[in-house]
Amino acid sequence: MDDQGVAGARLRARSAALGAAAVTVAAGLAVRAGLGEEFAKPAGDALYTVLVHTLVVLAAPRARPRTAAAVALGLSWAVEFLQLTGIPAESSRHSTAARLVLGSTFNPPDLFWYAVGAAFACAAHTGIRTAHTAVRAARAPRTTRPAPPP
Repeated sequence: MDDQGVAGARLRARSAALGAAAVTVAAGLAVRAGLGEEFAKPAGDALYTVLVHTLVVLAAPRARPRTAAAVALGLSWAVEFLQLTGIPAESSRHSTAARLVLGSTFNPPDLFWYAVGAAFACAAHTGIRTAHTAVRAARAPRTTRPAPPP
């Protein structure tokens, strides 16, 4: 693929990641508004990691699904463990954005739900890449091969 093709592929990947991020945020807001705390909390935790995954792909559009999921899971876990320090709780008192990004209180079950979100994001990312590859292959010009000798 030439430089222009690579740039186009990266732009398409970033556009898809940006769209996925918007859908993820909308899903998180819908879950929070429409469902009880019992379901909204774990769903929100999983969606948090899905959002981080989309941001990883936005920053590194050629990232493979497993790599992006591992980075997203690692960052989510790092934020959760940071909550043990009290820094996020203090920041959350002063900023809604900090509360949304960093949370405030360590909760061990969140670690599991982040893994669920990473697995979902990895599966979705893999499916999208597979579908894109199939479409690209179907559009590629076909070359005819000579028949094998008798």
